[in-house]
Amino acid sequence: HVQLVESGGGSVQAGGSLRLSCRASGFTFSTYCMGWFRDTPEKERDLVATIRGLGATTYADPVKGRFTISRDNAQSTLYLQMNSLKPMDTGMYYCARALSACPKNPSYFDDWGQGTQVTVS
Repeated sequence: HVQLVESGGGSVQAGGSLRLSCRASGFTFSTYCMGWFRDTPEKERDLVATIRGLGATTYADPVKGRFTISRDNAQSTLYLQMNSLKPMDTGMYYCARALSACPKNPSYFDDWGQGTQVTVS
């Protein structure tokens, strides 16, 4: 069965960096669009970044130039390098798989990990 397991979250001071990982199993990782999302304090789930199987990426405007999404298809692992972190980046971060296309709306992602908490103070 499909599993997505995030790791790498933690507490950092503003200006610091974190690298999130998402280990995938149960499907052919290289075939699918993957994304990172963040739950806001208002309980909304916002797009952070997406990456297609061959590496094309999109980013939400607030993270452009600070975050980098990448993937290692051989290791079935998705990454999010987060630099110059700000308090507004605080939240639970989830990785997700889309079964079709590469949407920006979280409603169109089909499988989710359990999340990893990022706190920036």
